[in-house]
Amino acid sequence: MRNAIRVFFWTIILFGLTLTLSYAQEIESASKDSQWVIISLFKRGGITMYPIFFCSVLSLAICLERLFYLRKKRIIHPEFLENIQKHWYRHETNKAISTCQKYDVSISKILRAGLLRFGHGFREIERAIESAGQHETSLLVSNLRILGAIANLAPMLGLLGTVLGMIKAFNVISQSGTGNPGLVASGISEALITTAAGLMIGIPTLAAYHYFRGRVDKFVFEMEDISLKLLEELVYQPEKEQKEQ
Repeated sequence: MRNAIRVFFWTIILFGLTLTLSYAQEIESASKDSQWVIISLFKRGGITMYPIFFCSVLSLAICLERLFYLRKKRIIHPEFLENIQKHWYRHETNKAISTCQKYDVSISKILRAGLLRFGHGFREIERAIESAGQHETSLLVSNLRILGAIANLAPMLGLLGTVLGMIKAFNVISQSGTGNPGLVASGISEALITTAAGLMIGIPTLAAYHYFRGRVDKFVFEMEDISLKLLEELVYQPEKEQKEQ
């Protein structure tokens, strides 16, 4: 399933690249048509609008992929927890391991790593759970670094477009003076359009980044809590029963 998600993700990216190139050709052919308002704004924004547009497609692709992946049933399946708890309360390690193998979710892989080290001592079980937990956490935050980079990069690209637009405006002033306001306004318009476009992409992307980070932190906390309960039942509970006897 994860391979299928990766294929879908890269397909979206390639589609975005193709769309950007085709959109550029469409802009060139439709730039003289005043009815194409969005295309006209895109054209007036200059060359920096192309990477900003690609950032928007990439950001959308990552958000859709993370929305699909960061679902509770894919991380901590309630049905799995009900089944696994029956076995570890009874210390049926083999049945618990087989239950973990039936579910392809993050928590099942973490608990399975600990159950496989059962009988090797508390430290070994703890290390196995920590190692599996770090691996699953890295999968949960995958692509979020790219999302955070886009949130910072898009406004910077808008700022670059602003600088280029102002350079263009002052270059016109230096060559022809202030006698033609239309030429000066063209450069200022480019500066403002790219700034707005960069912020329009950067702000929602930053919000999405923090939203997904919050979901990941919540899932990690829940998985840590479940793993600690497993350790307590597998290690401390038998020791208490032996002392009572």
